[in-house]
Amino acid sequence: MRGRQSHQGAMFSYVSLEERIPAKHPLRAIWAVVDEVLAGMGAAFAGLYASTGRPPIPPEQVLKALLLQAFYSIRSERQLAEQIDFNLLFCWFVGLGVDDPVWHPTVFTKNRDRLLAGDVAGAFLGAVVAHAKIKGLLSDEHFSVDGTLVEAWASMKSFRPKDGSDEPPGPGRNGERNFHGERRSNDTHASVTDPEAKLFRKGRGKEAKLSFMGHVLMENRNCLVVGARLTQASGTAERIAALDLVGALEGRHRITVGADTGYDTADFVADLSALKATPHVAEHVEAAFAHRRAHHPAFRLRGEPTLPQAH
Repeated sequence: MRGRQSHQGAMFSYVSLEERIPAKHPLRAIWAVVDEVLAGMGAAFAGLYASTGRPPIPPEQVLKALLLQAFYSIRSERQLAEQIDFNLLFCWFVGLGVDDPVWHPTVFTKNRDRLLAGDVAGAFLGAVVAHAKIKGLLSDEHFSVDGTLVEAWASMKSFRPKDGSDEPPGPGRNGERNFHGERRSNDTHASVTDPEAKLFRKGRGKEAKLSFMGHVLMENRNCLVVGARLTQASGTAERIAALDLVGALEGRHRITVGADTGYDTADFVADLSALKATPHVAEHVEAAFAHRRAHHPAFRLRGEPTLPQAH
């Protein structure tokens, strides 16, 4: 017998969001840890808000939404709001009901910036890493460090001489400029829309872009991030951030730290050793440490990208 399609929607629903989410969905395990961690961050949240005024988006929901944005590589806050609006899984994860309105992207962005300015995101990551269920998944002996360029939201047209000596751009909000013959560097130029962004290229033959640098420290057992930093882009930023991340690890027993050839300098190897960390660094042709160490089996893991990828 052929089933008939109904074009009349029901006025009431008797199925909860909880019932819609499969029992073995991976977000369930993540939600349990995240919810427990956020429950213990009340004091950190309280210091960011006034006692009067219009209630903003709950900080717990903002952080959960940011996790979804990272997990599913959602490119903008507007797309994130759209996904939460029509995706029941996302609604359930952030704590919204079916009848609850989804926030406007601009309102969400302002609330997100408040949390980031208060360093709540860093405290949240630290609390997740320290959680009992996560702690058992982490290696406390073997780590890898890596960095990547984060392209700034600034056009190359905004990269102009600091002394204002260049010719004015063409008419319009985004007027054309002639860069022919102009020598540009971070010493003489800066972006007028994002002054902290630096002109940087990752390697030979790569295009120079206005960028920042992201850095992560990852444990090698399950490839989980245990530390992260965002810095200005420079030729030394990766190594400085790596030493900061390793130095912030709890417990000072000897560990190993893997890294690619960008970290193979004599100063970095010496500084890492001073932190009770054995460097497993991929070698340049002229290595910064003894060749005999590079033949150790542990070095066979190097040469592969270590930075976690979102999907």
